Amino acid sequence: MPKPEGLPDNAFYAIAVIYGLLIAASVIVAVLKRRSPGEGTTELSRRVTSWWFMITIFTVAIVTNRVVSTVFLGFMTYLAFKEYLSLIPTRRVDRLILLFAYLAIPVQFTFAHINSYGLFLTFIPVWMFLFCPMAMTLAGKTEGFLRAVGTLSWGLMITVFALSHTAMLLSTPDALAGPAGGAGLLLFLVALTQFNDVAQFTWGKLYGKRKIVPKVSPKKTWEGFLGGLGSTVVMAAIAGPFLTPMPFYVAAIAGAIIAIAGFLGDITISAFKRDLGVKDSGGLIPGHGGILDRVDSLTYAAPVFYHAMHFFVFSGRI
Repeated sequence: MPKPEGLPDNAFYAIAVIYGLLIAASVIVAVLKRRSPGEGTTELSRRVTSWWFMITIFTVAIVTNRVVSTVFLGFMTYLAFKEYLSLIPTRRVDRLILLFAYLAIPVQFTFAHINSYGLFLTFIPVWMFLFCPMAMTLAGKTEGFLRAVGTLSWGLMITVFALSHTAMLLSTPDALAGPAGGAGLLLFLVALTQFNDVAQFTWGKLYGKRKIVPKVSPKKTWEGFLGGLGSTVVMAAIAGPFLTPMPFYVAAIAGAIIAIAGFLGDITISAFKRDLGVKDSGGLIPGHGGILDRVDSLTYAAPVFYHAMHFFVFSGRI
């Protein structure tokens, strides 16, 4: 496979290694399904398929022109936000406000693309947070006002604001981003988030006994969580110096942050869906749910990882 022009060598080699691992994982899962068919191997197969889906999406985002990459990431966020809105009850009077909420996506990703940290950080948490209730107030209908404001504001935060941190990583200046550039930082985040998801599931299936949040996600166990955490820390320590400006011991800490934040994002979206009585956020990916189902871990992992990098690594504190 020829290396795309402008893609750092380290990022290209890392992508090649990831796809090699995906092929190996797919072969192993196929063998397991053949030898021991059942719910466990079927679920593992679905997660590996999801991993293919996520890594392919972000590979496309990484290897293309950065403008195209940012648009692509913004489109994925649009799909996640659209799925969110399709699940919650909305008032007819708020349709115009929902249009403005959708228009916030290109604005937010523009701020990310130009790496304007101040505008990026305040546009949704401050300006959209104030604008939406003001616009709803001017519409003149108070019935269901608090619910409408709360659900829309949280939806913008958990999808648009949270996921736009992927574009901020991609736009990190080369002087700060390390040997693989912003593409390497984004690849580090996405690959480890997906790896942690599969590792937690695998450890949980093998050794899981003690449930963490049985009323939210009955299949999540302490053994799965800790096994995934340890595996992700090791993988981060190996990949960190190759893809990021972090030495191995700092990368290991970053891996722990991604694993913990990814777990919290996963169960938070699970709580949201359980409250609404739905299993999947959509049906865009047959048999695997919607986009929001696939990026649930990133809703926490992306902002937590980015701001940890911004405060500790980019600033030179570590």
